[in-house]
Amino acid sequence: MKQMIRFRVDFSQACSLGPGKVELLESIQRTGSLRQAAQALGMSYRRAWLLLDGLNRSFNEQASTASIGGQGGGGVTLTPFGLEIIRSYRAAAEAIESVAQRELEGIAAKAVTSGPTETGTRRKRLARSGAGAPEHEPKHNHD
Repeated sequence: MKQMIRFRVDFSQACSLGPGKVELLESIQRTGSLRQAAQALGMSYRRAWLLLDGLNRSFNEQASTASIGGQGGGGVTLTPFGLEIIRSYRAAAEAIESVAQRELEGIAAKAVTSGPTETGTRRKRLARSGAGAPEHEPKHNHD
């Protein structure tokens, strides 16, 4: 099985770019519509709108422009900067995937390829350390 590598870049606390936003831009480029792009990705229109709006607010250049409906209907068009985002992210993803495949080849060969069996042991959740966990006192019933 081929490894799946997904990455996100945090440019600042207010600005990040990851596979979801890039896939949305690519879908907008194909469809010319935010609603159709969202539908193609199995995403709600609201979620798509929030992602695109966040992306447009994250940089000092817009990734897209929208036109209001009318006789020909509305739509969304990517700006040259939006196209640059796609190109740059995909180029970085290809380079990262190449490096990760090479560096993690030995580990990948040891990966389990099927889920746990009925007779297998179940994974346990890691316990939280006491430092950040709230203290809960046991309730006592005094009836």
